[in-house]
Amino acid sequence: MSRRLVLAVLCVGQLMVILDGTIVNVALPAIQENLAMSAPALAWVVNAYLIPFAGLLLLSGRLGDLFGRRRVFLAGLALFTLASLLCGLAPNAGTLLAFRFLQGVGGAVASSVTLAMVVTLYSGPKERAKALGVYSFVQSAGGTLGLLLGGALTQLVGWHWIFFVNVPIGLVVLLLARRELGIEETTPAGRRLDVPGAVLVTAALMTAVYAIVESGDHGFGSSRALGCGLGALVLLAAFLVRQARGTDPLLPPRMFRFRNVSGALGTHLLLISGMFGFQFLAVLYMQRVLGFDEIRTGLAVTPVSLLIGAMSLFVAPRLIARIGARRMLAAALVLIAAGLALLGQVSANGAYLTDVFPATVPLGVGFGLAMPSLVGLAMSGATPGDAGLASGMFNSVQQIGAALGLAVLSTLAASHTRTLRAEGTTEPTALTEGYQLAFRVGAALVLTALVVATAVLRDRPASAEAEAESVEAEAEAEAEAPSRTEAETCTTRG
Repeated sequence: MSRRLVLAVLCVGQLMVILDGTIVNVALPAIQENLAMSAPALAWVVNAYLIPFAGLLLLSGRLGDLFGRRRVFLAGLALFTLASLLCGLAPNAGTLLAFRFLQGVGGAVASSVTLAMVVTLYSGPKERAKALGVYSFVQSAGGTLGLLLGGALTQLVGWHWIFFVNVPIGLVVLLLARRELGIEETTPAGRRLDVPGAVLVTAALMTAVYAIVESGDHGFGSSRALGCGLGALVLLAAFLVRQARGTDPLLPPRMFRFRNVSGALGTHLLLISGMFGFQFLAVLYMQRVLGFDEIRTGLAVTPVSLLIGAMSLFVAPRLIARIGARRMLAAALVLIAAGLALLGQVSANGAYLTDVFPATVPLGVGFGLAMPSLVGLAMSGATPGDAGLASGMFNSVQQIGAALGLAVLSTLAASHTRTLRAEGTTEPTALTEGYQLAFRVGAALVLTALVVATAVLRDRPASAEAEAESVEAEAEAEAEAPSRTEAETCTTRG
C-alpha cells in the first residue's frame, strides 16, 4: 500500500465534498431561471447542503471511531455520489433541495474521518506536516476551485453537470479506496451513538439560519424572526444539556479542556464565518455589478486558489517548523482581514484589476498559511481514540461557520441594499454598498479570530501527549469518584 496513493485517494474524495459547498454559487442564476425558484428558496440550495453537513459531522466522526474509518469513508462517499446523480436529475426545486440535503449527509459521513485517517497515516512530524499541507490545500482551495469549475460547466454544458461530474470521479475514488485503504481496528463495542444529539444540533443550526434569513426579509424585530431565534436557542440549550449529561455524548466536555483544540475551533469558526463572504459575495459583485459571465467569474478567483495551493504545499510546512504554528496563524489572519477590508472598498464603477484583484493576494496567501496551522493545532491534543471525533469537530466548525457566515453576511448585504433602493439609490450603487458592508463585517470577524488565537493558542507540540494524558486521567478520576466515596463511607461506618 503506497501512502502517497492513499493520501491522494483521501484528498480527492475530500475535494469532491468541499467543492460541492461552493460549486453551485456561480450556477445559482441558471438554476433559479430553469427551476423557477424564488430568491429565498435559492439561498437554500447552498444551505440545504451545508446544514446537514455541519450537524452530522460529529456523529459521523464517532461512527468512524466505533466501526472503522474505512467503512465510514466508503459509505459516505457512495451516498454522496448517488445523491450527486439525483441532484443532476432533479426535475423541480423541491426535489433538488431534498437531494442536496442527502448530498450533505453523504459529504458529512465521508469528510468526518478523512483528517483522522491522514493523521494516522503519517506519524513523523515532518511527514505529517507535509501531508497536512496537502490536506489543507484541499480544504482551503477547494471552495475557490468550485467557483471556477462551476462557472465553466454551467456556461458550457449546463448547471446539471456541476452535479453529474461527481459521479465518475466518485466511482473511481470508491474503487481505489476499497483496494488501497487498509483494514483498521475499531473501538470495542459497548459505546452508543448519540443520534438525538445529532438531530438537536442539526435542527438548531437550521432554525438559526432560517431566523437570520427571516430577519433580513421581515426585520430583526419581526415575530417570525424572534420566534425562530428563540427556538434555535432552545434547541441548542437542549443539545448542550444532553452533551453534559449523556453517557456517550457527541461532543464530550473533556475535548474543550485541551486549550489548543478549543482555541483552534473558536478561531476556525470566526475565520470561516468571515472568509466565506468572499466565495459568495465577491461572485455576486462581479456578476451583478461588473457584468461578468460564469467563466470570467471563475477565472477571476483563480489567483486565490493558486496562492492558497502554493502557500499550503510549499511555504506553510517550512514556516511552521521555523516560527511555530501560532505565530504564522496570527500573521495569516492579519493578511486575510486586510484582503476583506480591501474588498470593503469596491466601487460601483470599478474594475476587476483595481477593485478585486488587489484583495486576492492577501486573501490567498493568508488563507493558505492559516489552514495548515489550524489543522495542526486542532488535532494536537486529540488522543488516538478521539482522533475521529476531533476530525469531525474541525470539519463541523468549518461548515457551521460557512452556513452562519453566509446567512449573516448575505442578509446584511441584501437588507442594506433594499434600504438604499427605497431611498432612491441606483441599483449598482445599492448593491455595491451592501457588499461593502458585508465584507467589512467579515474583516471584523477575522480580526476577532486573531484576538482569540493570540490569547488562547500556544505552540506546545512536545506537551500535547502529556496534556491529553492529564485530561484522560482527570476524566478517569471523575468517573471513579462515586465508587471511592462509597467505599470510604462503608469504611467509616465499619
